[in-house]
Amino acid sequence: MLKLTHSRAVVLMVAVTLMWSIAGVVTRHLEHAASFEVTFWRSFFTLLSLLVILPALQGRAVFASMRHSGRALWISGVCWSVMFTAFMVALVLMPVANVLVTMAVGPLLTALFARVFIGHHIAPRTWAAIAVAGLGIAWMYGSQMAGLPLAGTLVALCVPVAAAINWTVVQHSQRHGHAVDLVPAVLVGAVISVMATLPLALPFQASAHDLGLLALLGVVQLAIPCVLAVRCGRVLKAPEMALLGLLEVIFGILLAWLGAGEKPGTAVLTGGALVIGALVFNELLGWKEQK
Repeated sequence: MLKLTHSRAVVLMVAVTLMWSIAGVVTRHLEHAASFEVTFWRSFFTLLSLLVILPALQGRAVFASMRHSGRALWISGVCWSVMFTAFMVALVLMPVANVLVTMAVGPLLTALFARVFIGHHIAPRTWAAIAVAGLGIAWMYGSQMAGLPLAGTLVALCVPVAAAINWTVVQHSQRHGHAVDLVPAVLVGAVISVMATLPLALPFQASAHDLGLLALLGVVQLAIPCVLAVRCGRVLKAPEMALLGLLEVIFGILLAWLGAGEKPGTAVLTGGALVIGALVFNELLGWKEQK
C-alpha cells in the first residue's frame, strides 16, 4: 500500500469530503424511496461493502477480534448507527444546506462533551467559537422556523450529538489504553441501522433507479470515505481533520444547488458563514498552538 505522506493525506481527505457531500444531491433524485427506506438501503449497501473491505484490509481475523473488543467499540457502533439514520431522515425533512450547517457544529459539541464528561480543558478561543456558532444556528433557524419542521431540526441535531458522544468515548478509551478501531465500529453501526430501520422501511417502494443511487451512497458516499478518513486520521492532526471536514458543508451545498436546484436561503448562508467561520478560526488557532 502506498505510503501516506502529509500532503497525500490532505489531498485524500479533500476527496473524502467530496464523496461525503454527494448525499444531498443524490437523495433529491430518488423516485419512490421514503425516508426510512432510504436509510435502510444505504446502510445495507454500506454493510455489504464493509464485509468486503474489512477482511481485504485487515484479514478475516478482524471479525473474530471484534467479538473480543471492549465496550467502547459497541458504543461507537451505536453512535454511528444514529448518525447514519438521522442524517438521511433529516435530508428528507429539510433542505440540504440546513442539515449540513447544523452538522458543522459537531467539532464544537465534541469539545464541549469532552470537557464535561472526561475533563478536557477548553481554551477560551473554543468557548468563543461555541458562542458564535450557536448564534449562527439561531440566526439560520430563527428567520425561517415557521417554514421548517421542528422534527427535521431535532433529527439533524442528532447527528452532531451522536458524533460528539462517539469521539468522546473513543478519546476516553484511548486515554485508558484501549484503542478503538473505527472501521469495525462503522460496520457495527451499519448492522444496527439496517436492523432498526427494516421494520420502518416496509413495504419497499424503491425503484431500480432508486436502488442504484442508494447503492452509490452506501459504497461511495459512506463505506469507502469512512475507511479512507480513518487512514487519514493516522497522519493528520485532529484540528486539520476538523478543518478539512468542513469542506463537506461547502461541497454539499454547492452540489445540491447545481445538481438539484436547491438554492440556499440568505439566512442559511449568513448563519452558515458564522458557524463555519467560528470553527475555521478555532481550528486554525489550535493548529498554530500545536505547531
